[in-house]
Amino acid sequence: MQENTADTRERILSAALDEFLDKGFRGASLRQIVKHAGVTTGAFYGYFSSKEALFASIVEPHAAALMGRFMEAQITFAELPREEQPNHMGEASGDYIRWMVDYICHNREPVKLLFCRAEGTSYEHFIHTMVETEVEYTLKYMDVLRSLGHDVPELDPSLCHIIASGMFSGIFEVVIHDMPLKEAMKNVSQLRSFYTAGWLELMK
Repeated sequence: MQENTADTRERILSAALDEFLDKGFRGASLRQIVKHAGVTTGAFYGYFSSKEALFASIVEPHAAALMGRFMEAQITFAELPREEQPNHMGEASGDYIRWMVDYICHNREPVKLLFCRAEGTSYEHFIHTMVETEVEYTLKYMDVLRSLGHDVPELDPSLCHIIASGMFSGIFEVVIHDMPLKEAMKNVSQLRSFYTAGWLELMK
């Protein structure tokens, strides 16, 4: 009887998810993955070309969703007429962050791979890329405020990077500590309030 190829692929993915979560990409053993999936190494290569391709097959849909929605929020806001941007600033970032926390809590294990277990893959700088993008658009927004006549101080990009990195690291504690959705939403909302107050202080 011919083996169900869809079932075999799912067994490999399930075994890989467990192995990657336990040991990270670098430490994960392809030998252990195929053993726990109940397939031969030769059969494995009929589905995936390498350990990294296997890792990517698990995390790429989630990386694409998170980064895609993140960029959509940034670009949509930046394309608003300059005079409208200050009135929409809080709601634009808030909508994305609420969506992100909800997404994380409904896709905990693959997102944890992406954020915490990707060293040695093309995804290991995923969070850094988000931070750098946040800094880029933050500096653009400051320029918009200045063009509208607001007295906005010049901030070193390295400081903006520290602030953005701290914010994202705080949000991603949701992943590290497997927070329930309600608790995660509350904590991240309060975290945003904390950072908003800090930004307002810097803008004086």
